[in-house]
Amino acid sequence: MWVIVMFDLPTETKTDRKNYAQFRKKMLADGFGMFQFSLYVRHCSSRENAEVHIRRVKSFLPDKGHVGILCITDKQFGMMEIFRGHEQIETPSTIQQLELF
Repeated sequence: MWVIVMFDLPTETKTDRKNYAQFRKKMLADGFGMFQFSLYVRHCSSRENAEVHIRRVKSFLPDKGHVGILCITDKQFGMMEIFRGHEQIETPSTIQQLELF
C-alpha cells in the first residue's frame, strides 16, 4: 500500500515558510519521499501500518493550507505511467521491507 500526501501550503510570510519547512521535514523523518513538489509518497506493508503514518501526518498538520492524504494499492501504483518530458520512465519499484515479529 502507498500513502500519498499532497499539500499546498502558504509561503508568503517568514512564519508560513517556517511552518512549510517543519511540515516537510517531519514528513521526511517519517519515511516519506518527494515524488513531485508538494507530493510525497511512502510505502507501507499493510493498511494498519498506513493508518499509523496517516495519524502521524495528521498530528503535525500546519494551521494554514490544504493537505490531502490518499492510499492506493501496490497494483494501482504500478499501473501509473510516468514521463520526464516526452520520455517514459519506469515506475518506482515496490520497496521490500522486512518485518520482525
